[in-house]
Amino acid sequence: MQKALRAYGEVLRLIRRLPQDSRPHYAKYARENFVNYRDVEANDAAALEELFNRTYTHSLWVLTPQQVFGG
Repeated sequence: MQKALRAYGEVLRLIRRLPQDSRPHYAKYARENFVNYRDVEANDAAALEELFNRTYTHSLWVLTPQQVFGG
């Protein structure tokens, strides 16, 4: 549970790097996704790892087109 909360917090911090007008949309999207997957078994390491990888991949997808990374 703690790892999930840290991941959610990190996603919200990354969202702050987006343009202000798009932040509410992505914050809502992130919350909905974390709520949708709250029923995943906490002791199912494979499922949790898949969700954390998905979180990371989605975060990159959202941030990269916005040129947030300065690249």
